[in-house]
Amino acid sequence: MSLQNFTGLDFDQIKTTLQDYIKSNSEFTDYEFEGSNLSTILDVLAYNTYINSYNANMVSNEVFIDSATLRENVVALARNIGYLPRSKKASRNKITFLVDMSSVAPTPSSLTLKKGPVASTGNQFGGQSFVFCIPDDKTVGVTEVSDATGSGRVATFEDLDVYEGTLLTQTFTYNVNNPFAKFILPNTGIDLDTLTVKVKSNNNSTTQVEYVKQESLFAEKTGTTINGESNVYFINEVESEQYQLIFGDGIFGKALQDGNVVEASYVVTNGESANGISLLTFAGRLIYNRNSVDYNVTSGISLLNTVGPSSGGEAIESVDSVKKYAPQVYGTQNRALTANDYEILIPNKIYPEA
Repeated sequence: MSLQNFTGLDFDQIKTTLQDYIKSNSEFTDYEFEGSNLSTILDVLAYNTYINSYNANMVSNEVFIDSATLRENVVALARNIGYLPRSKKASRNKITFLVDMSSVAPTPSSLTLKKGPVASTGNQFGGQSFVFCIPDDKTVGVTEVSDATGSGRVATFEDLDVYEGTLLTQTFTYNVNNPFAKFILPNTGIDLDTLTVKVKSNNNSTTQVEYVKQESLFAEKTGTTINGESNVYFINEVESEQYQLIFGDGIFGKALQDGNVVEASYVVTNGESANGISLLTFAGRLIYNRNSVDYNVTSGISLLNTVGPSSGGEAIESVDSVKKYAPQVYGTQNRALTANDYEILIPNKIYPEA
């Protein structure tokens, strides 16, 4: 008996092929397949063959970036050629407001707006509210002002950049006995443009060193090659649209030491959903310090003025976009030499809104 070639994934075709194979055996020449128990066995064999064929086809498709459909696989294949998909982008705005400090006696010389939430929309968007935050404390001086109605002392926060989303901080402690531990940021919707990574020697240290994100072994900002003392980190997208921080090994990038504490701060955003917002109310925390004691300021805050509707919010880069741009960006090697290189790099790396 010669083996049969399976040329299709159709269940009935597979079953018919199995029947033809058995009929070619002289012992089953006059056997009635449809009305016998052997038909049930053939159904099981055909179904098993069908499932295995389908799984093999899907697995083979996921090996190639052109045919892969699962985001995790597409991102992993893009990572192999040095491509980091664009993260979600927080909608941005600029706000200006005044704080009347005349009622505070004695009046402090400065006022600090603490990092985190500073403004919100309330429930004006169909029950959904948006919060805008700042990633770092902002301190301004308190100045004397006067007009036709009198004089006073005012702190002015002008053209303050705010980002839609929630500011979160994640800490990791490096253990030399567990060198393969992964530093994964356990949130989705992270805007990588707001990510800051700082490292301190241990939990008791008050000195932090800020590390810079790198996408290659060449430091573009300084024009030098990354070495064993460079305070840099690399980042990859992993499963479920989360990100993994990767530090140097002492050759390319400074290696972490036992007990080092890594602090990562970032904004988790709603992306494009928060575009077009111009009406905001204050929701932050203002403090001043006197004799090493912090005091809250809750009154004298003016209405928030914005430069216009919020903009810039984007969804995470889609699978189709990754499949399109990853091979092209790899082909340019991040160097714009031809007109085609500019067409690829400008909308992907330089100005995604183009």
